[in-house]
Amino acid sequence: MSGNRSRRNNTGAAEAPPRGDRKNQSGSKPSPPRAGKARGRPSATIANALAAAAASGKAKAPAEATATTSVRLVKVEPDRDGQRLDNFLLGQLKGVPRSLIYRIVRSGEVRVDGGRCKPDQRLQGGQTVRIPPVRQASADAAIPASSHVLQSLQQRILFEDEDLLVLDKPSGLAAHGGSGVSYGAIEALRQLRPQANLELVHRLDRDTSGVMLLAKRRALLLELQRIMRQGSADKRYLTLLAGEPERERFDVNAPLRKQMLGGGERMVQVASDGKPSLSLFRVLERYAGCALVEVKIETGRTHQIRVHARHAGHPVAGDPKYGDDELNRRLRGLGLERLFLHAASMQLRLPGESQDRVWSAPLPEGLERVLVGLRAEG
Repeated sequence: MSGNRSRRNNTGAAEAPPRGDRKNQSGSKPSPPRAGKARGRPSATIANALAAAAASGKAKAPAEATATTSVRLVKVEPDRDGQRLDNFLLGQLKGVPRSLIYRIVRSGEVRVDGGRCKPDQRLQGGQTVRIPPVRQASADAAIPASSHVLQSLQQRILFEDEDLLVLDKPSGLAAHGGSGVSYGAIEALRQLRPQANLELVHRLDRDTSGVMLLAKRRALLLELQRIMRQGSADKRYLTLLAGEPERERFDVNAPLRKQMLGGGERMVQVASDGKPSLSLFRVLERYAGCALVEVKIETGRTHQIRVHARHAGHPVAGDPKYGDDELNRRLRGLGLERLFLHAASMQLRLPGESQDRVWSAPLPEGLERVLVGLRAEG
């Protein structure tokens, strides 16, 4: 089945007053992101260079390291109330990889008020954290991202002011470093903005591109995360699904359970004992054997869109874990070299403002070329 069935929402709500140097803003409700070419789109070369450098494992290591020789007892300040223990330790142990943070917590070397703890434990103001001596990068050692990568990442900043940074994250770049990943977006951006206390408001899967928010103030971080937990943020994605959905709109309301496989690989499946998860799908354009779809997610579970799409019988194109092998082979012939999933827009109301803000990221060139090829097939 071929043709072009595209429906867009447009409203004319008034724009909010300016807030800092906003490169991409609006006070209107978000129109479904268009798959056409847009000005200011970062090149595919830049995105590929970023992803390759971060994943290569050959990035420059910190020039020197020092070892702390004594145990520290650190009191949790009131503005850190509710922060995860692993993120608290990352702030206290500059240059220490996340994998080592997990190791010292799980071994019992880190204690909270004298008791054993877990990396995802939420701290409370006034608690005391025991931090053991560890080997860590010196305070002035550079995060292992080259100047070329940092310059390229700078071009992908959609908006920035004194409180917030919005990034168009490329596919292949993890949200943060970890096992087998030299660095992620957060580490590189901290190198770009050494004076800012950047924290991830939310995460995107490594293979997903698009809008990602980072806060520069702890109070804003907590408020934005609260907004997202309550479902008050409007998050929309563009994806290419296998098959021909019968309806123009369909919802998948299915609980998701995450499990860890050998080697630390994450796998998610629909399960009755999983966490509640809801995804709203809307067909934008149809092609032979697949469809471009906008997805609005009401929850933010790991691999949510990918697993819900598969559950609906229409897996995401280019997905090596949950996808359709036959479609993936066909689309590789059209140049698809990644997961076809893009965080196209984010809408929410910032604290103290009377109008919503909308940030959007254009569909990457590589994905746009795939759509051009599908249209040419007729």
